[in-house]
Amino acid sequence: MSGTAMELSAAAAGPAAVSLPPARYGRALVQKLGFAALGACMAANILFLGTILFFIARRGLPAISWEFLTQAPRDAMTAGGVAPAILGTFYLTLGAMLFALPLGASCAVYLTEYSPKGWVVNLLRVSVNNLAGVPSVVFGLFGLTVFVKYCGFGVSILAGSLTLGILALPVIISASQEALVAVPQSVREASLALGATQWETIRKVVLPAALPGMLTGVILSVGRVAGETAPILFTAAAFYVKGYPKSPFSEVMALPYHIYALMTEGTHPEEQTRIAYGASLLLLALVLSVSMAAIWIRQRQRKTYHA
Repeated sequence: MSGTAMELSAAAAGPAAVSLPPARYGRALVQKLGFAALGACMAANILFLGTILFFIARRGLPAISWEFLTQAPRDAMTAGGVAPAILGTFYLTLGAMLFALPLGASCAVYLTEYSPKGWVVNLLRVSVNNLAGVPSVVFGLFGLTVFVKYCGFGVSILAGSLTLGILALPVIISASQEALVAVPQSVREASLALGATQWETIRKVVLPAALPGMLTGVILSVGRVAGETAPILFTAAAFYVKGYPKSPFSEVMALPYHIYALMTEGTHPEEQTRIAYGASLLLLALVLSVSMAAIWIRQRQRKTYHA
């Protein structure tokens, strides 16, 4: 029987008679197993995150009230609220982002668009990536030495914001570099061919296209900066401050350090634990709110660019 006749007879026998080659069948099986493993990892992450959120919410919700959100602590941290700590955390996070975002984006633009290719630039990129793994307490000691003592800022919002900004820089630079590299080279060439300068191309074409990816670095940085305790322990935070900060040179209360102090100091563990879980829930809500706002801006920018 000829090859053509065999193919016709197999087709007439129906789909059941046609089988995949062994190599293709193996690849399909590996693909299914890979997707199953990825789905299991995603489900495990969601499970762990949901468990943490449920645990914090169950212990923290009873402490949340209008008084808790609007009043200062009193009676040796066993009554009142955490309003100064909420405001202090917001100030420190905002100051860190105002410092780190322009500087980090500028560094990423230079390394990606302007810097000459060579071992020096590669060394800078490796150094930036390594800085992301430095323990936060090291950044705190650096901020204490440089900003608090050498620059004379003292224990203040300014010193804490600069320290947290330096802590956030590696993440922002790395994410911005990846976003800029992902912009197709053809887009740059088309802009230059139409007569735009390199800076106009970067400002009007490359940066808008890379902004959604750059905002991913901002989201990750906000989550890390808002929850850090060691850097602000040396540079900005105080156990208790009467009233609210009046200038960038004022020391401030912050939610991460307030939670740490409640769980390690004092003589009323039950009341302090209740307040600590309430403050933890507020800190999570603050981080999630800022992250959701950044995600909304990213999605809007992405739709605008693709439109």
